[in-house]
Amino acid sequence: MSENVIVRDTGFARDDWSAGFEGGEALDLASDAQVEELVGKLPTLRMIRVDFPSFADGRGFTLARLLRLKGYTGRLRAKGHVLADQYAMARRAGFDEVEISTELAARQPEEQWVFRADWRAHDYQSRLRAAG
Repeated sequence: MSENVIVRDTGFARDDWSAGFEGGEALDLASDAQVEELVGKLPTLRMIRVDFPSFADGRGFTLARLLRLKGYTGRLRAKGHVLADQYAMARRAGFDEVEISTELAARQPEEQWVFRADWRAHDYQSRLRAAG
């Protein structure tokens, strides 16, 4: 089994999370999870990893936004089928990083992700303000 690739604003990185996802510090969330059921646990979690089962499933973006609105300040990672074109949206939704397979990293190399890493400057509202 090959190791997954972590995508951050600076490019590809190795996974530095070693605490696992079975203990009380981290949680794997399915894309259909209910955030309201997690509110009491949020202060104890250092990492939440949200699954993206397909490229077309955007529920993870909504989960990230809701988690941040509910006060979650820990590390938030999107995992699975996220495309480089979706990286800016993932960051704006509240994700700190994205975990992708080595196969996807080979098809969408690091420069495609880094190109979208300036996610604060290239949103629709920023382009409108710059044009005005």
